[in-house]
Amino acid sequence: MKIRLYSTALLTAITQTVFATSHNTVYNEKTETDRDSISWNIRLDELIIMSPKERKDLSLTPVAASVMNTGMIKSKNFTGIKNISAVVPNLFMPDYGSRLTSPVYIRGIGSKINSPSVGLYIDDMPYFEKSAFDFNLNEIERIEVLRGPQGTLYGRNTMGGLIKVYTRSPLKYQGTSVSLGTGSYLTSNVGVSHYNKLTDALGVSLSANYNYSDGYNTNYFNNSKADKIHALDSRLRLEWMKSPKLHIGVNSAIDYTDQNGYPYAPYDEKTGKTGNVNYNSKGIYKRLVSTSGVSVSSKKDNFELNSQTSFQYLDDEQGIDQDFTPKAIYNANQYQKQHMVSEELNIKSRNDSWYKWLFGAFGFWQGIDNTVTLNYLNKNKKSEKFYDQSTYGIAFYHQSELNDILTKGLSLTLGLRYDLERTTMDYKGHMKNTESNDITSQFEPFSSKLKFGQLTPKISLMYEFSSTGIVYASVSKGYKTGGFNTSFETEEQRTFKPEYSWNYEIGAKHPFMDKRIMAEVALFYIDWKNQQISQPLPSGKGSLLTNAGHSVSKGVEVSLLWNIYKNLTFNTSYGFTDAKFKEYRKGNISYSGNYLPFVPNHTFNAGLNYSVASPFKGVDRVNMNLDFTGNGRIHWKEDNVASQPFYGLLNAKVGVSKGAFTVSAWARNITATQYTAFYFETGGKKLAQKGKPFMAGVDISINL
Repeated sequence: MKIRLYSTALLTAITQTVFATSHNTVYNEKTETDRDSISWNIRLDELIIMSPKERKDLSLTPVAASVMNTGMIKSKNFTGIKNISAVVPNLFMPDYGSRLTSPVYIRGIGSKINSPSVGLYIDDMPYFEKSAFDFNLNEIERIEVLRGPQGTLYGRNTMGGLIKVYTRSPLKYQGTSVSLGTGSYLTSNVGVSHYNKLTDALGVSLSANYNYSDGYNTNYFNNSKADKIHALDSRLRLEWMKSPKLHIGVNSAIDYTDQNGYPYAPYDEKTGKTGNVNYNSKGIYKRLVSTSGVSVSSKKDNFELNSQTSFQYLDDEQGIDQDFTPKAIYNANQYQKQHMVSEELNIKSRNDSWYKWLFGAFGFWQGIDNTVTLNYLNKNKKSEKFYDQSTYGIAFYHQSELNDILTKGLSLTLGLRYDLERTTMDYKGHMKNTESNDITSQFEPFSSKLKFGQLTPKISLMYEFSSTGIVYASVSKGYKTGGFNTSFETEEQRTFKPEYSWNYEIGAKHPFMDKRIMAEVALFYIDWKNQQISQPLPSGKGSLLTNAGHSVSKGVEVSLLWNIYKNLTFNTSYGFTDAKFKEYRKGNISYSGNYLPFVPNHTFNAGLNYSVASPFKGVDRVNMNLDFTGNGRIHWKEDNVASQPFYGLLNAKVGVSKGAFTVSAWARNITATQYTAFYFETGGKKLAQKGKPFMAGVDISINL
């Protein structure tokens, strides 16, 4: 399918999704200046969509979606995946204090620990563990965020939605670039990338990036930074377009992180202020993630075959002061190794008839070895617990699309998926004397198996206007499997059950004023049963998942992009979520009617982007971007006592380009707004993490 794109910013913003094609898209070759333009008003001529699942660009698909392209990512100074929550309505990614876990919440659906409720795919490779979610946005072509259950096509862990990230293609981009940056708190980054066509059909790219920050919070116990971080990542990509009907891609990425972490400090509930970090055991998190995949797409006259094979290895280590005081009471260490293999095959029709179809199968295996050590520093003893978990699953799915039914422009989409999953857990542990290293007692070992199976249907009705706008209504089921807890104190706490949801949604997407304005609105209602919610253990030594009962989330999302004048663009988005427990009791306490934790009632973004070519002699282009983002109120616990009121952050970036050089100055949290980024309670203590302060810096990029 060929689509003509016009040179306006209207098709590159939050709700506009012409860029929402797969990484297998073949583009007309562009110049290097176009490739790294700091403006997000980018013109693309003709493109051919070769998505392995979706048939249309997302602006013509009955799903609420947000898309960010390369120019937008650069202009808004997005450096990490958590930055995207600033522009996507009803998306929230709290800062946990390390990259160990990156909770993601969409429309109130999310999970703080264990498996995520929002899926992540990078170049169509699935990421199952939140430990791999937090990464730097280097060499990214675009990001797509699909809100609402995506289980029919994407399966497990997509009950809240899906984030898809695509890197740059060496068949589209060529050249070498070098980037350097520095800023407040010794924030610095160095990057280099090279894209090359070896032949007209074969391309290769290689990139490497290093990022450092000295941290924002000082641990007053030893006068060191509590959140210093080193991060290094590299990517290799090969693409072979053997013929117009056969495409083969190979992707490989390595990500290494070494950081201090968990800058938690006492929180005063009366004043809403967070004190100073002051504890004796150093918080650390080290992570190595290696992900590789092979994709094959083969087109026949009437159908298309797609295959995606993925491999992932994760090795990480966590160290944390469990009492968060200057006293030597106890600390914990966790060591985890994960191996994952997945394979997905699908076949879909290639025709212009009124009926289109898609069949697919997905299988995976995941093995996790986890060791948790709790050191009782004042008692000369420690506990060591060993977990060996293995999970495998298979799924089959189908989607039918019936077009021009009853009247031209009216279409019906029907989807159904069946997931079958089995997981096993072997556990053993003991208590040791730290002086003699002798085992003093053994914990009762156990070996257990769980099996889950579920059908997830979806139905949507859409009407497409001749003006390319759409209205739609959809009903879909969300599902997330149960599993094992690695922290527990009773036999009942060892496992948790699956959770389910029904999502009802109506929405519209439409251009106005000769496509100078693009608007989107969606209303949703989610009925959520057996909700998996994180709770601290009574002892304060860890957290576990338990099923909370029944919750309801309802709300609205509005997005608008307005090309005001030439290269002056205004974008805004607003999300409202009313997510509450309908039935939930913990012991004798009822939380029915309370707000769900970690779910902002409001998310808001408004931004201006202005790009001008040759404003004066000696300058090729100036790009200016100003953004305001807001979140709140956020309730931190089921009792709704502690919360973060609505707060806003003002960010800006100005870039100047001359030939191959671009110099940019940026600032974040210009008003130095103070807010709480994360809050929790443990062992009777109320602890919080401060939000990031005002920061400013300069970046330089050279495109050869």
